[in-house]
Amino acid sequence: MKSDLFASENMAQPASAPGMVQQNAKSIKYVVNGEMYARQGSMVAYRGNLQFERKGQGLGGMLKRAVTGEGLALMTVSGQGEVWFAHEAANCFIVEVEQGDALTINGRNVLCFDPTLSYEIKTVKGVGAAGGGLFNSVFSGYGKLAVICEGSPIVIPVSAQQPVYVDTDAVVGWSASLQTSLHRSQSVGSMIRGGSGEAVQLVLSGEGFVIVRPSELVAAKSGS
Repeated sequence: MKSDLFASENMAQPASAPGMVQQNAKSIKYVVNGEMYARQGSMVAYRGNLQFERKGQGLGGMLKRAVTGEGLALMTVSGQGEVWFAHEAANCFIVEVEQGDALTINGRNVLCFDPTLSYEIKTVKGVGAAGGGLFNSVFSGYGKLAVICEGSPIVIPVSAQQPVYVDTDAVVGWSASLQTSLHRSQSVGSMIRGGSGEAVQLVLSGEGFVIVRPSELVAAKSGS
């Protein structure tokens, strides 16, 4: 049988070393030898002897997800084999976190990660209820983290002299060392009169970077 479908870039290659690699722009391949963690529902294929189990977050994490809808719902993948992860054809990127690094990522942008990484769901400081009560996942330690983004991400350097203002619906993540606060760009009166709609932004200051996607949050698809 012949087709461009069978081009080498589309073919799954034999497993080499355990861990995470880029299958293509839209998916991640993970060779499991023990266990790893992934977003619930993100597995699209696997082969080998693997088990998939929901990973509990504890009462605090469950509460934060219920309040915000932005939590990190995980599953544990254990055993020996290969598994492919993807989410709604979003672009996938692998971030190598080194010892001493810390990265804040929105839960909706996490695909999978190594068990050597530590993570904690934290409130975004300086935001509070006015910003939707944002909760993000802070990753530290060492290992690989796969991040998803709808469209091509924009990575913007942040400095003490040049803070960056981002839409809370467009932000993917940022250096955990940055300071966060809210900025209101419209008055209440302007909002009532039907202003721009960009009333509140997340302000990031300090030294580091912020990652944003080229679109705002898309409303959830209605059920049939």
